[in-house]
Amino acid sequence: MPTFRLKKDQASLLVVDIQERLTAAMERDSLDRMLNRTNAAIEGAKALELPIIVTEQYPKGLGPTHSLVKMRLGNYSAVEKIDFTACVPDVAARLGARKQVLIVGMETHVCVFQTVRDLAEKGFTPLLCADAVMSRNPEDRRVGLEMCREAGAHLVTVEAALFDILGCAGTPEFKKVSAAVR
Repeated sequence: MPTFRLKKDQASLLVVDIQERLTAAMERDSLDRMLNRTNAAIEGAKALELPIIVTEQYPKGLGPTHSLVKMRLGNYSAVEKIDFTACVPDVAARLGARKQVLIVGMETHVCVFQTVRDLAEKGFTPLLCADAVMSRNPEDRRVGLEMCREAGAHLVTVEAALFDILGCAGTPEFKKVSAAVR
């Protein structure tokens, strides 16, 4: 895969299905780390003025977006879906011409993988924040990361992605991003 450079005017953040009832099934320490990194991604995206798109998989059954994530998001409107992929028409419309999609969420081997595959097939560049995705089973997460890479995702961390978009220090955005990733 060719080397890429994240660009502020091309990037957006996609938060996939981090919902109350789904997170209840996750291992606590791993969940806490994933929520921390997801919130860092959200704060960094806000500092960089990137669009943030949130999906919820069958919210009647899995509940709303996790309360800790909702607090960081502030005012948002989730795209409700029943497809496993988050690459549904409403999401594609919100992405618009922004082709670089930072992805956080769950579960890595199902909704995240299918989203990565479908985004890549539609000409987007999926960037999977490996420190901000999870599955109930560590083996599913591990294999899901491999599946995502094979489907066309660049594996990054939240911090690596945000600082690549930022490009330099000494700006007000730098201070906000630095605070977000601590």
